[in-house]
Amino acid sequence: MAAQAARRTIPAAASSRSFATVKEGLTATDAWDKSCYSEIDYTINEDLNVYEAVQKFAAYNIGCLVTVDGAGKITGVISERDYVCKIALLSRKSKDTAVKEISTKSANLITASPGETVSECMAKMLQRDIRHLPLLDDDGHVVGIVSIKDLVKAELKEKEEALRTLSNFALGKGGHFGGE
Repeated sequence: MAAQAARRTIPAAASSRSFATVKEGLTATDAWDKSCYSEIDYTINEDLNVYEAVQKFAAYNIGCLVTVDGAGKITGVISERDYVCKIALLSRKSKDTAVKEISTKSANLITASPGETVSECMAKMLQRDIRHLPLLDDDGHVVGIVSIKDLVKAELKEKEEALRTLSNFALGKGGHFGGE
């Protein structure tokens, strides 16, 4: 019985060790920081015409903008898909149509908080078949937007770092133990 108890007891030196791994659970903020959206004005006033939104899409090589009212408060999003389905296919004129006429309104909008994980954001996007996710702070203010591409890149980078750490450990090049 004493032998079994001794086997279950971890020596004090070993119990203070911790295995150093790559960072787990990248957040939406991590993806946002590396996104092309973090360096541009990704908003457009909902009262402007759709042509101006299309110009921004082309100028920044992006597919979505957050729509805001005159006070800068989020009202929805407008995407290239909105343009194709609600302007081009219906033979409407983009210069004669306001952004707010074709945008997805905030009542139907799926959003995320900056602290949500990349995996949580991806799940939301896949569930609703959307490609862009506005990031809102606790007060409901827009602090960013991420695309599925941004999230896939972040997830891939995290997996590559984990693989590198595990490979180095297996080859005796890493797997540093802390606490000593």
